[in-house]
Amino acid sequence: MNKEKRLEMLKRLRQNNPKPTTELNFSTPFELLIAVLLSAQATDVSVNKATAKLYPVANTPQAILDLGLEGLIFYVKTIGLFNTKAKNTLKTCQMLVDLHNGEVPENRAALEALPGVGRKTANVVLNTAFGRLKDNEGKYFLAVDTHIQRLANRTGYAKGKTVEQTEQAIIKNTPNKTEFMFNLHHWFILHGRYTCTARNPKCGSCIIEDLCDFKHKTE
Repeated sequence: MNKEKRLEMLKRLRQNNPKPTTELNFSTPFELLIAVLLSAQATDVSVNKATAKLYPVANTPQAILDLGLEGLIFYVKTIGLFNTKAKNTLKTCQMLVDLHNGEVPENRAALEALPGVGRKTANVVLNTAFGRLKDNEGKYFLAVDTHIQRLANRTGYAKGKTVEQTEQAIIKNTPNKTEFMFNLHHWFILHGRYTCTARNPKCGSCIIEDLCDFKHKTE
């Protein structure tokens, strides 16, 4: 895929979905942070069902701490790996209270210091909750999950064996970054989730099929 095709791919994804956003339900940066923590190896649907019951009861770090481990598990036990996630959530809430006055920091290093928060989660929070294109060092960033990893490599938009390599390759290959980088994460993840699926990708109904390298390999 060359530069012209990448640009056209982004334009079509934008035209199809001008204002994309996460499918996780949230109303504050803290709610998004916890939802993303809970979403690892789980579906957004399952997380939304759990947080729909949790957040009306506890949607601040202190309120979740007040629930305690058993109280929190009651709300998240339907989500995979709930024990580990509940423990990390409580540790994260304690750090937010102790170090950040109960607020979610708008800083990558501070975010990644929170238990269970890695680069992808930090990137999602910075991008979606705080509207950031660049990190505190002025560098572009992108949250890459399995859907984005698959879409980027399969289409030929960007190649990378790891999510870190794919993130850097996508950033390098994206034209007009100020125009497209803010929404790119959501365009890619939604297209990978619903069209460019891992099994039986829906190539026939794909709006970027003629731009994609993958179809040539399967003909």
